[in-house]
Amino acid sequence: MALESFREQVYGVIDPLLIGMVKRRVNPNAITTVGFLATCFGAFMFHQHWVRTAGLFILIGGIIDILDGRVATLTDLTSKFGAFYDSTLDRIGEIITFVGILSLYNDYRQPGDLDLGMTLLGDVGMTYMVMLAMGGSLMISYTRARAESLGLDCRVGLMPRAERIVLIGGAALLFGDAWGGLMLKIVVVLLAVLTNLTAFQRILWVYKHAEGVPLDKK
Repeated sequence: MALESFREQVYGVIDPLLIGMVKRRVNPNAITTVGFLATCFGAFMFHQHWVRTAGLFILIGGIIDILDGRVATLTDLTSKFGAFYDSTLDRIGEIITFVGILSLYNDYRQPGDLDLGMTLLGDVGMTYMVMLAMGGSLMISYTRARAESLGLDCRVGLMPRAERIVLIGGAALLFGDAWGGLMLKIVVVLLAVLTNLTAFQRILWVYKHAEGVPLDKK
């Protein structure tokens, strides 16, 4: 994966926090909930047009999402419900994030009502890009989950969840509404294209590995 080296660097930074959680046997589901709430707050900041703050909390939510799985493994508190709960909140968090971003481009308040310029507001074309990006992101998750239910480990593709979080959070945090929010717009358009391409890649991968294989055979 493109972000595996970055993930290892993040582990190095969060290891002290991780060790503390493991010693206290913090419930992984509680960590998952905190990460979800951080993501929701980031989405709300998009709605409020506080783009940099939104990006920060989207990234924080992503980092916390790394913690819950690590804590569950190290404390031997993994469970089927925990895996289900984590995946479900991940999907809800993505939907809420895209809805928050959508509000940036579906807002017809007057310029004096907001600190940001009108360049971020009332962009109908971008609302379609956001919806395509959200749909593609959900299809990436669905195709993997459906493949796993058939006994296939389908992790292929250009734009898995970690990359999506870093692109959205990083663009928002580093650039905010600079140049009329150009960098965030570029990221949304890229996601609209690459998430759907990734979903299509996974369909092709499953076709290659499962065509003609009976349903009762793993």
